[in-house]
Amino acid sequence: MSYSMFKNLTNKVLFAAVFATLVGCSATPSTQNDTSISDPKDPLEAINRPLWTFNWEYADKYVLKPASEVYVDNVNEDLRGGLYNMALNLNEPSTVINNLLQGKFTDAAKSTGRFVLNSTIGMLGFFDPASDFGWGRKQEEFGEVLGSYGVGDGPYLMLPGMGPSSVREEVGDFVDRYYWPLAIIDFWPNLVRIGIIALEGRHQLKDQEQLLENSTDTYEFVKNAYFQNMRFRVYDGNPPIEMTEEDEDFEAFMEELDDIE
Repeated sequence: MSYSMFKNLTNKVLFAAVFATLVGCSATPSTQNDTSISDPKDPLEAINRPLWTFNWEYADKYVLKPASEVYVDNVNEDLRGGLYNMALNLNEPSTVINNLLQGKFTDAAKSTGRFVLNSTIGMLGFFDPASDFGWGRKQEEFGEVLGSYGVGDGPYLMLPGMGPSSVREEVGDFVDRYYWPLAIIDFWPNLVRIGIIALEGRHQLKDQEQLLENSTDTYEFVKNAYFQNMRFRVYDGNPPIEMTEEDEDFEAFMEELDDIE
């Protein structure tokens, strides 16, 4: 498959995501008692749930998890760490631009320093000397840029073989692919890069696997965890506190008491 074919494929994915947005925005309950859509963030739940079952019960169980275990057990830990560093190092230029788009100039400077130092002294990112200078890795995606400007997540998406996502994240990933150097990497090298990230990511989730197994509804557990993580990333780990209607009523009641006093 050529890179042009790969870009055509991503265009189709984007079109599908935008179509899902339009469907999600235009679909409204016919009556107030219609409970077919229980979560406004998940208007495609009827499609997403079967896809989650496929991902968790088949794709992960029989492909991703065994592949990750074989990779971890048979590849030297230092080599694995180096390959993982190289794969993530290619994301640094997009992180620089996305930080600049949010006015995070200090973070953009650190990411620039990370990329230059690790790509030279660090041998194309195999080593991570930038961390010794306090320039820790902090990936910033275009989806987070959109979120910082108030763009909502959009409908929740469960992608076959890939996992949870949202329309905003898919649009962000589409834009990130056109940043240098990802835009000039051919299909197969990029597939290897994605594979390394996926295998390491699955290994890192091993300790959290029991939490998922113990949950009452694994689909809801993963969906809630996804949106919490996205919110955490958009606000750089310091999201504003959301007040429920009960909290607001209690606060109003306390203010009335203060006025009486």
